[in-house]
Amino acid sequence: MTYIGRSVKRVEDPPLLTGSARFAADISLSNQLHMRVVRSPVAHGLIRDIDVSGAFSTPGVVSAWTGEDVADIPSIDFRLTRVPGLDPYRQPILATRVVRYVGEPVAVVFAEDPYAAEDGAGLVFVDVDELAPIVDVRADPGPFDHGHSTEAAVIEKATGDIDEAFGGAHAIVDLELRVGRQSGIPLETRGALAHLDRMTGRLEVFGAAKVPHYNRDAIAAMLGMSRSEVILREGHVGGGFGIRGELYPEDVLVCLGARRLGRPVKWIEDRREHLMAANHSRDQVHRVRAAVDSDGWVRGVEDEFWLDQGAYVRTHAATVPDLTAALLPGPYAWPAYRVTGHIRLTNKTPAGTYRAPGRFEGTFVRERLMDVIAEGLDLDPVRIRRRNLIPPERMPFRRGVDALGTEVTYDSGDYPGLLDRTLEHMGYDQLLAELARRRAGGEIVGVGLGYFVEKSGLGPFDGVRVTVDEHGDVLVLTGAASLGQGVETVVAQICAETLGVDLGRVRVRHGQTDDLAYGMGAFASRVTVMTGSATKIASDRVRRRAVEMAAGMLEASAEDLTVENGRIYAERAPEGPFVTMADVAGALRPGSESTEPGLGAEGWFEADHMTYPYGLHVAVVRIDGPTGRVTIERYVIAYDIGRAVNPQMVEGQIVGAAAQGVGGALLEEFVYDDLCQPLATSFMDYLLPTVQEMPPVEVLLSEDAPSTQNPLGVKGAGEGGITGAGAAIANAISDALQRRTAVTMIPMSPERVHGLISGPG
Repeated sequence: MTYIGRSVKRVEDPPLLTGSARFAADISLSNQLHMRVVRSPVAHGLIRDIDVSGAFSTPGVVSAWTGEDVADIPSIDFRLTRVPGLDPYRQPILATRVVRYVGEPVAVVFAEDPYAAEDGAGLVFVDVDELAPIVDVRADPGPFDHGHSTEAAVIEKATGDIDEAFGGAHAIVDLELRVGRQSGIPLETRGALAHLDRMTGRLEVFGAAKVPHYNRDAIAAMLGMSRSEVILREGHVGGGFGIRGELYPEDVLVCLGARRLGRPVKWIEDRREHLMAANHSRDQVHRVRAAVDSDGWVRGVEDEFWLDQGAYVRTHAATVPDLTAALLPGPYAWPAYRVTGHIRLTNKTPAGTYRAPGRFEGTFVRERLMDVIAEGLDLDPVRIRRRNLIPPERMPFRRGVDALGTEVTYDSGDYPGLLDRTLEHMGYDQLLAELARRRAGGEIVGVGLGYFVEKSGLGPFDGVRVTVDEHGDVLVLTGAASLGQGVETVVAQICAETLGVDLGRVRVRHGQTDDLAYGMGAFASRVTVMTGSATKIASDRVRRRAVEMAAGMLEASAEDLTVENGRIYAERAPEGPFVTMADVAGALRPGSESTEPGLGAEGWFEADHMTYPYGLHVAVVRIDGPTGRVTIERYVIAYDIGRAVNPQMVEGQIVGAAAQGVGGALLEEFVYDDLCQPLATSFMDYLLPTVQEMPPVEVLLSEDAPSTQNPLGVKGAGEGGITGAGAAIANAISDALQRRTAVTMIPMSPERVHGLISGPG
């Protein structure tokens, strides 16, 4: 009964493939109202008046609110990485005195149908005295509100003697690098449907994603309810990528509307709203310098960076800059490191996490730095990386800093070994010779590397309940959430193998907050590590109890029994007497001699350290000189995740993430004008990669370094496919131009590449 390590078909796909899946927009309730949000048309200003009388004159409009109507509801609190002083920067559910970005909710309209709601919202008059917006994150901090500056916080981390490192250096390399403003663009936009059950007094919310239990608790607290009075229900979710499922103003307004108006309230976001109101991300500027020896050894690195947080600090608090600061050293054994990260507010859409938050940015900075060091010392980029990689004999490796409140200790890894394997796969020496030949013939071609370390398996806990019924069917209840990554399949595989039953017998239910009292959801590449480990613990307990019960039924010793395909029998006599899991469950029905009825158990897994998968991106690019267009000719991702529960699904995660990485490296950027008006509010302006921009991705999946931090030895796989993309493609472009210092920002649009080609050398 071996399922772990097999590429079985996804068990959650039949409803998706047959059209019976139900997303938030597919769910409706009788007598429901539709909510439409009125959004600020200016980036910064004082609210003089918001007149909703025009909305009330619209047929079908039932109610309309402004900030004054919801003044009793507190601002949205933080979920992760609290640091002192951030509370004043939280977002209210409707602006009251000041608007701070284009798209900020200033009023809501409730109507009998979505068309009446939109018509009514269009007649709400918003009178704002415009103020000068803050556009440049590097400008001196200004006033925010009530004596608070637009520098919300500063993140500082350090290890080693940075002054000594720079004092004895052979050379010092300085760079200023920037990662543009981007975001995840799920196929499904945000949406929610809430209704108050008058009989039970419970508020039920459909459309939950990512962190249902946390959002349940937050909504209950904001509305003055107990958490037992709020139920969140997750259906199918059309992608997450870090930005879906966080608690936004619209989520709270839907729930408040259902309570106050006594009818179900539904809200579905349109794409324009998504592009200007859901969390943005990235948007960092770094000034980094390195102290190096003549042989390429990096003695120390000092980095100062500025994160454009946008108008408010949302639920992630300081997560992104904290991860940037903690993991910027990546796989290298730099003995000294010091970083200062500024969380600055501007009048742009608030920022949060997006797949590989902080690590995509930090990897771009680190790997560009390594290439520039190599050029300055006339060394091969591979050689300088090999010189600085942490050797396997130093594992576990203590970084000397913390991330998300946990000490950064790389649990396992063979970084040089993965580099060697990747270069051998690519035929690296022959590739360099071929690229040199092509350049001599006038082509603009190059290769770039991006080595990275990821984090995964964020604690502190996860729990699972496993039960077997009298038909032998297994139900796994979990507080995890599914964003399309294959949660049901992975959990079912772990349960089936551990329990000794057929995979088809296992059903997984997730994202329902009334199933389990506690749950952590899905983020930070944590589900396989945390939920998977909890599943193994619970399944082990069920198996042990079944075997102990079967021993009495078979008049045998429990130590002599084994379980296979749901049958429990003596291992030395596979054809002999046996009982099934269903038989055992039947024998444990209430009223039997057992003191504890039912064949089931809970399993809880706790962790105070994360796991650290690692990998390498290698890109080969060709540039069209007249247009600046970059074509990726070959793309290789090597990734060690310790142990793959379902290798095909892991590869799918890697390839999907790589597509987002290509977008981030070459195409995607939210641009603002001098008045902080967004210039990318449709797919005409926010450019996503298509199949024409995507090369085939060669995935080298490695299981050489199982984690020592969990019973399965697994590490997360959800983010490594994007982490090194910006770095590898940027380095390849610089190599093609034969100027390692050429690329100082991403995305490298055709216009920017053309400027490098035609500009001064």
